[in-house]
Amino acid sequence: MNDRFTLDRLVSDAQTATGLDDLGAPTWQEGLDRLLPDFLGPAQLHDIGVEVVAADLQSYLTNRLQIVAWRKAHPEVAEVKVERPVVIVGQPRTGTTILYDLLAQDPRFRVPRSWEVDKPVPPAEPSTYLTDPRIAEAQAQYDLVDTLIPGFAAFHEVGAMLGQECVRITAGDFRSMIFPTQYHVPSYQRWLLTEADMAPAYDLHRRFLQLLQWDHPGERWLLKSPGHIWCLADLMAAYPGAMLVQTHRDPVRIIASIGSLVKLLRSLACDDPTIEEAATDFAEAILLGVERSLTARQQGIVTDPQVADVGFADFIADPLAAVAAVYAHFGLELTEEARAAMAGFLAANGREERGAHTYTFADTGLEAEPLRRRARPYQEAFGVPDEAL
Repeated sequence: MNDRFTLDRLVSDAQTATGLDDLGAPTWQEGLDRLLPDFLGPAQLHDIGVEVVAADLQSYLTNRLQIVAWRKAHPEVAEVKVERPVVIVGQPRTGTTILYDLLAQDPRFRVPRSWEVDKPVPPAEPSTYLTDPRIAEAQAQYDLVDTLIPGFAAFHEVGAMLGQECVRITAGDFRSMIFPTQYHVPSYQRWLLTEADMAPAYDLHRRFLQLLQWDHPGERWLLKSPGHIWCLADLMAAYPGAMLVQTHRDPVRIIASIGSLVKLLRSLACDDPTIEEAATDFAEAILLGVERSLTARQQGIVTDPQVADVGFADFIADPLAAVAAVYAHFGLELTEEARAAMAGFLAANGREERGAHTYTFADTGLEAEPLRRRARPYQEAFGVPDEAL
């Protein structure tokens, strides 16, 4: 196991697999250096988990090698413009995934599909965008998810043609909340949330999008990741014209829900993960995220015209009305074609179609009142009601 998680071994394996040796700017190394000790200790990986993590890390390194090589061979890709993306930035478990899937039904949006984020090189071509063999390869992997992690589909739908989250892109610089979500990596998580410079991650993010839209552009990118909420200043520096959609929900309820989800995800790589550990890992992160989102508004990092706010309860009650409000906020046209596609998606992918999951705050082992007190300024500022725990 120790040999699997040395920097030299991981890099060498990726270079051998691709025949490439240039990983670009060395910004990737700091995050990976922080991750590896946690994988050797706190993550408590079982034998399968070791293989899962090693393959995961090699995939990110492989993609990085290939992206750097592609830009060298096609330097003109650096001139591709990423114009005013719509970015969903709400916290996890606040409806961001179904909102993303709904907006993605609008054909005017360019969405980073899971299959092309998994294997971005060579970039997709319009003529084969729906038939590329990488789609079937990716779907075969996603079909295994609910077998390997029973019950996961009730939490979070996955699929090769569904939109992928930005945390899977910034993971290529090893600055991403995808790692704490999948694995117990407490030292890395502290570094990521309190010390890490996220500018290199957003630089890679832009390069990734430029590559994806090289041969297959769209009118406007549609992006999504709860990971953005912790670094809104870096996001806005990278995309000053971005149009943000922030979903809002009782943070204490979020902590209960994310604890249940993260426990399931971590079960793929370690024995007996607990909701208590997952909720403890994320309680501080969730509160830090809502606090930073409030500070970003107060300091003008994000101005009111730049962000559409969507209440969780309002969205669940009438998703299409919430979507229409987002379009209206930004002065975008919601065409009848897009509206009909969204309604069709809702009919085929409602909560009853995917099943449900149950969880309670008591499962977290945390005390609600201190968390509630800390969340109160955010809830009052955005009109976020308490939910039953």
